[in-house]
Amino acid sequence: MPLDDPAWLEAQYNNRARYPGHVQILARWAESSRLARERLKSVLDVRYGDAPGETLDVFPAAQPGAPVLVFIHGGYWRALDKADHSFLAPAFVEAGATVVVPNYALCPSVTIEAIALQMTRALAWVWRNHGVHSGDSGRIAVAGHSVGGHLAAMLLSCRWKDVGDDLPARLVSGALSISGLYDLEPLRLTPFLQADLQLTPAAVKRLSPAFFPRPRGTLYAVAGLDESDEFLRQNQLIRDQWGPTSVPVCETVVGRDHFTVLHDLADPACRLHELALRLLGLR
Repeated sequence: MPLDDPAWLEAQYNNRARYPGHVQILARWAESSRLARERLKSVLDVRYGDAPGETLDVFPAAQPGAPVLVFIHGGYWRALDKADHSFLAPAFVEAGATVVVPNYALCPSVTIEAIALQMTRALAWVWRNHGVHSGDSGRIAVAGHSVGGHLAAMLLSCRWKDVGDDLPARLVSGALSISGLYDLEPLRLTPFLQADLQLTPAAVKRLSPAFFPRPRGTLYAVAGLDESDEFLRQNQLIRDQWGPTSVPVCETVVGRDHFTVLHDLADPACRLHELALRLLGLR
């Protein structure tokens, strides 16, 4: 892993440059998400905190007491929006889950650490406000894509009693990380990210879940087989560090890259969707 080679780091981590088709894919996500919001019952732009970006969208299940899937979007902590990811909700609502998609403030206006804390507030809101989303606060699973996968792993490791005395010790029952990032040291040195992320060695240590103590919950780690070597390494790293008890699923999806792998989450015929249902107790 040549961390002293900026060109190599760019090639490994700059997914938009690596996959020119991302423009069409992102447009497809946005249009599919618009249609999902038109079709589904929803409560949009609910505030989970007072700071900028602290809003979320709720797509409630038809029946009360459903398990809750919280999906965290990617974009290198500096791009995209919850509104781009509503397309994931229909299949899960149809399967009997409530779906919550939170936003967060974006770098460089805030730090990654601030974003991670925002996600703890979002999850605390979900646990405390089951009357709004009609879900079961005892069955909350988190899924995330790319840096959303990083945040999902962080939440699995969260000490929830430090967030609020009223919260349970294990607020999140399990997490699904899709193309996640668990060691942030390479990102600290990747040129196209440095100005926005402003990572320091100390921040990398605080924010790299691969080197946290193994959590009590379960993490499923999945990446597209056509992703860069570094994303494949990151996917295996969390299994190697946390072990098979904490990470019982560590897989790659044939024929999928960093963007197209997310399509499998929305497709009931795909294993990635089934893995999420398993975390929700719907399989």
